[in-house]
Amino acid sequence: MDLPLTIGWILEQAERSHRNREIVWREEGGGLERYTYGDFAGRVARLAHALIGLGIRSGDRVASFAWSAGRHLELYYAVPMIGAVLHTVNVRLFPEQVRELLEHADDRCIFVDSSLAPVLARALACGAPFRRPCVLMGGPRAELADALDYDALVAGRPATYAWPELDERSAAMLCYTSATTGDSKGIAFSHRSMVLQALQGALGDAFGVRERDVVLPLPQMFHVAAWSLPFIAPLIGAKLVLPGSALDAGSVIELIEREKVTLALGVPTVWLGVRDALQARGYGLPTLERIIVGGSAMPPRLFDDLQALGISVVHSWGMTEISPSGTFSRIPSVLADESSAAKRAARLKQGAFVPLVAWKIRDEEGREVACDGRARGQLWVRGHTVTGRYYRDPSHSAFKDGWLATGDVCTIDEHGCMEIVDREKDLIKSGGEWIASVALENMLMGHSAVKEAAVVGVAHPKWMERPIACVVLHTGHDRDEDALRAWLAQYVAKWQIPDRIVFLDTIPRTGVGKFLKRELRERYGGILLG
Repeated sequence: MDLPLTIGWILEQAERSHRNREIVWREEGGGLERYTYGDFAGRVARLAHALIGLGIRSGDRVASFAWSAGRHLELYYAVPMIGAVLHTVNVRLFPEQVRELLEHADDRCIFVDSSLAPVLARALACGAPFRRPCVLMGGPRAELADALDYDALVAGRPATYAWPELDERSAAMLCYTSATTGDSKGIAFSHRSMVLQALQGALGDAFGVRERDVVLPLPQMFHVAAWSLPFIAPLIGAKLVLPGSALDAGSVIELIEREKVTLALGVPTVWLGVRDALQARGYGLPTLERIIVGGSAMPPRLFDDLQALGISVVHSWGMTEISPSGTFSRIPSVLADESSAAKRAARLKQGAFVPLVAWKIRDEEGREVACDGRARGQLWVRGHTVTGRYYRDPSHSAFKDGWLATGDVCTIDEHGCMEIVDREKDLIKSGGEWIASVALENMLMGHSAVKEAAVVGVAHPKWMERPIACVVLHTGHDRDEDALRAWLAQYVAKWQIPDRIVFLDTIPRTGVGKFLKRELRERYGGILLG
């Protein structure tokens, strides 16, 4: 039957086939809330009526500025199911950046967690007035005194809705990334791509979600749809646990133990803290069968330590542009009889590609390179879940001949397993979040004392990678690292500020005058390791 692949199909499956399975989330006060998929479906319908009452129509963008919790999950379904587009805004951005994205998306309404109201208020106050209806999730706040209350908005609405039949290729969600150039770029996920991503994500050699699983996605719901787990779990019928804003090791461990989580996902930074806490107490997490580690390369030591604690680890790679999962590090069958060292090496790679992502690697001249595990090239991808253009930027240079240049430099071995070895651009990935070095350099060189600045990423024991700045001052200025970092804090988010500023007489350059960042990384690669 020719039926459209839309997010409504996922909700219908959850309500019909898994209506008694639970959704659990942590509220801002620390307590846990829960309801069933059957309850959830009724809440989604009530929200849909409320959205229509607010004047939201097909194609309108609706922003969410929120942590991973129940009300945010209701937006994940109600907004796209009425034909509108949910724009999930990264709450960790600087207010000016938040404002820029709200304007670029031209959001018609903003749903915000009460705890984040002060941040949103500052963003809305940047520059000329930016007035949009706001809906507070979790109670009133003085910073947004005119905002509507979410619970009051949905109360008394019908628990059913006559959902429209939608074009599966219409946009369902809008996410922004800076993963290839440092500029904010929007990716509109279609209904079709989100359903296909959910189906392939549940495959045994991907996330491997089963109905009996209890799933905890630690990537926030503003970050690439929490790696699609808010769609995968309801489709399969797994119990879904959402962490709220609490991602410290103690909170994560408590949630895993209390809800008997079997599958958890997150960036290495989270798992470093969890590992340390588990090692300190001397025992692991009996119910946790496996974790998925992505967002940054996983340190081999972290892999070994988690395995020793009885937690099976799967390394993965993805990007917003492919919505988002691309590879998973399973051991190929041809290595079944190989040594444990060979199997470990395979699992430390980013792994084999999922079925709906095609790939190739090209050298600097555009020629395809050998898949021998040694030859390096830039990774290009295409497929059913890969975006074909950036939002309001259809001619971006990352797309050519039906392919997307990922900006990653990698090797692919004879078994089809990929390993990232470098990034074409000089972006810095800290704790799973991208930091644009060029933007920081331009900001630093806006200081009256700074003549030149080059920013590079170096190893960090917790965040995997952090920025440091190499700075040349104009004659007559003092080398005051703290003062320069404090000045920078006025213009960029705290987590983007370089951990160190190194003062130099000259910055090394290439033969054509560009900063020789490779030499800086080699020279200062261990500066944050003590």
